Amino acid sequence: MSDATKCNTENWYASWFDTSYYHILYKDRNYREAQIFMDNLTHYLNLPEKAKVLDLACGKGRHAIYLNQLGYDVIGADLSENSIAEAQKNENETLHFVVHDKREPFDQKFDAIFNLFTSFGYFDCEGDDLKTLSAIKESLSEYGFAVIDFMNTPHVIANLIPEETKTVDGITFHIKRFVTDGFIIKEIRFEDQGQSYHFTEKVRAYTLEDFQRMMEETGIYLLDTFGDYKLKKFHKNTSERLIMIFK
Repeated sequence: MSDATKCNTENWYASWFDTSYYHILYKDRNYREAQIFMDNLTHYLNLPEKAKVLDLACGKGRHAIYLNQLGYDVIGADLSENSIAEAQKNENETLHFVVHDKREPFDQKFDAIFNLFTSFGYFDCEGDDLKTLSAIKESLSEYGFAVIDFMNTPHVIANLIPEETKTVDGITFHIKRFVTDGFIIKEIRFEDQGQSYHFTEKVRAYTLEDFQRMMEETGIYLLDTFGDYKLKKFHKNTSERLIMIFK
């Protein structure tokens, strides 16, 4: 199969992230932990007061809102029109939300660009991930830093739960996880109001070495790596996260 053929498959993220069910399934995520991560990250980066920050793939904007509360001038960007419409209810003079494809650079420059909570590696083609990295690089100011917070793939694969059932708001989600063709796949099936649903999440199983190769290819300088939200050292087999600071 040619690369072009591979690239034309349906984009799963465009439909799944735009449904209310996505937000129901993940409503119990630990947002306090996420705020501590933002505190640690902005402190580490020593961002200037009122720095311009881009939250890339921001979803409903919870982290962009928190970054704005820390005093930064924030734009949240996401492909999901429904999520952005929800996020825009929180806009103010220094907080804005836009529908945006992360493969495209912005027409303004940022002091920091954050791509958080494994919001990378969704595309069928690695070329699109390279475009995303290039777009991030192009959208940084001269002294700006970018951060990708990705899963630590070897740790995730070693601890993959093949099947589980989770009931949230009266909906029972049947979840299967497996690795195939270089992707970590999560299949989600459930019924609601007599209708059956089936969604698939698919994230490329990138390792630190993969990111290093792609960053080299796009002229990006990797400055530091961390293994969790407290910014502890990255360990290839045991760290829960792969957090990369680059420019």
